[in-house]
Amino acid sequence: MAALLKKIVRNDAMKSDPDEIYGWRVYVLTGSACFGAMSFGWDSGVIGGVVELDTFAKAYGLGDAGSVATADLKGNIVSVLQAGCFAGALAAFWLADKIGRRWSLIAAAAMTLSGVIMQASASGHLEPMYIGRFIAGLGVGCSSVVNPIYVSENAPRAIRGLLTSCYQLFVVLGGMIAFWGNYAVDLHLSGDRQYITPLAIQGLPALLLFGLMLISNESPRYLARMDRWDEAKAVLRRVRHLPETHPYLQDEYREIQAQLEHERRVMGDATMWVLIKEMCQSASNRKRAALSITLMVCQQMTGTNAINTYAPQIFKNLGVDGRSNSLLSTGVYGIVKVLSCLAFLLFMADSLGRRRSLLVSSVGQAFCMFYIGLYVRISPPVDGAPVPPAGYFALVCIFVFAAFFQFGWGPACWIYVAEIPTARLRPLNVALAAATQWLFNFVVARAVPNMLVTVGAHGYGTYLIFGSFCFCMFFFVWFFIPETKGVSLEHMDELFGGSKRNLASPEAAADQDNKSYEANVEVTEDKARRSSQDRYV
Repeated sequence: MAALLKKIVRNDAMKSDPDEIYGWRVYVLTGSACFGAMSFGWDSGVIGGVVELDTFAKAYGLGDAGSVATADLKGNIVSVLQAGCFAGALAAFWLADKIGRRWSLIAAAAMTLSGVIMQASASGHLEPMYIGRFIAGLGVGCSSVVNPIYVSENAPRAIRGLLTSCYQLFVVLGGMIAFWGNYAVDLHLSGDRQYITPLAIQGLPALLLFGLMLISNESPRYLARMDRWDEAKAVLRRVRHLPETHPYLQDEYREIQAQLEHERRVMGDATMWVLIKEMCQSASNRKRAALSITLMVCQQMTGTNAINTYAPQIFKNLGVDGRSNSLLSTGVYGIVKVLSCLAFLLFMADSLGRRRSLLVSSVGQAFCMFYIGLYVRISPPVDGAPVPPAGYFALVCIFVFAAFFQFGWGPACWIYVAEIPTARLRPLNVALAAATQWLFNFVVARAVPNMLVTVGAHGYGTYLIFGSFCFCMFFFVWFFIPETKGVSLEHMDELFGGSKRNLASPEAAADQDNKSYEANVEVTEDKARRSSQDRYV
């Protein structure tokens, strides 16, 4: 495995760190935790197709597909999950520190399963459907916070970006399975079974998360924070597959210990409100929190979840006739997302870097959205007429848009929010970022059905709005986002000007925070590279 990784991951840590740390255990831990991410992707894919089924429309009283009232009802059914996710993400910050990363994921899985059972047994009643989707959202939102933390705290630094990006891979994998499941039930099932079956099967990822996390280890960095050093060292030995006396393992112990001691000297044993105060008062921590929150706002304003959730309706608006054909197109869309995400993980996350990926992704997505919007405005599809060449190119743009999102804004945001904060503030930072993501996911899920009906013929303005956001994101990344590939978690303070600051002097702190990101990246990566080469080469 190490030989293969060295061909596709090109950073200094990959060259210098021992091959033994890339054993099977770290991949099993990552896959087990990421079934929480699959729950969201599966639900988004399922509900977008289910609300288009005639059997579901009849059972839940959906009227004319083109009416604003029906768009409102669809938006309510879909978006209540995101409302639950928002609450779950905020609660996860406290839960992850109180009971640990592992037990938080187990609790999230149990909650998601409870919500899925309520959805599948709602039998045409909106109340249990709403409640079930909200409860499932609590679990999905909680796992969205804890999952990246758990993976990043177990992962070797050289492939931390690759493994943390598996969150996004499992999201799109779950979506792809759901898309094809919707297509299958549309062809082969009838009656109430046609919509109950996909609603019930979406609980499978949560069931796998529950079972696999019961036999997984706790995060070694969480154990160290709880002063359970013997357990932390035992976990690291097992996950890294190295003896306790190995220089790499000894260095990792020292880095974790030094980071924790630095944080405790600064703040001691803090409560939640003290941590919030710490995040707000420290310029370095404020900077990291602001970047994390803004990245998540931008991720949702690309419009990707509008397409993920309402893909069948969008393909229909672009001229794809028939429900089965639109569901088939959605299935192909899911395959493109999975393959694109795999390409990012293998060739871009820890090689090209996070920052460049975001820049390329912004330009590509903006072009696709602008073209689709202009096509629908200038030459809207006509019912029953064949799709013109320009229309086929618009359909291709949907798939290209998906590919660009997976090259950057999909996985890279989760990497940033999990790796840039200090260990002490990591749960709070990820919780704020995830809550922001779910809040704007809710806004998009609730607004898009109405936008497709009201913002111009065939909703052309919807695509132009999202394209404008993508265009602006390029400049945000260019001026404000640093590169973090190959930088260990314990060196992030140096990258953001936090480790050498004089906390008693606000003037000195402000002066240090005004240094350029580029200079900090160069110094940090050079220091990490020299340190690694001195010890292990």
